[in-house]
This record gives sequence, structure tokens and C-alpha cells, in this order.
Amino acid sequence: MPNLLLLLLLIFAGVALMVFLGQRFAAPADSQRMDQLRRWLIPLVGLSLVLSLLKYYL
Repeated sequence: MPNLLLLLLLIFAGVALMVFLGQRFAAPADSQRMDQLRRWLIPLVGLSLVLSLLKYYL
């Protein structure tokens, strides 16, 4: 049980550090870059869903 609590504490600290550093140093994305990412993101999510269904049934 203490190992689990330590692991959860370390995960929480890592996420908090990533959020802090992301807010402090990350540059805001422009709309053109977001459109490029969105163009690729939706088909990749669909592909991952189809592949996970294939893996589950096969």
C-alpha cells in the first residue's frame, strides 16, 4: 500500500510539473497550425478505433 501511494504521489507531481512548465514556456499555437493538426488528428483517431476493434475481435 505505501508503494501505491508513493507511485500516485510521483505521478501527480509529474503531471503538476508538466502543467506548470507548459503554461510557463509553451507558445500559443496559431490557427493555421491547429488546422493542420486537426486535419491529421481525426483520421488517426478513427484508424486507432478501427484497429482496436480488429484487435479485440481477432
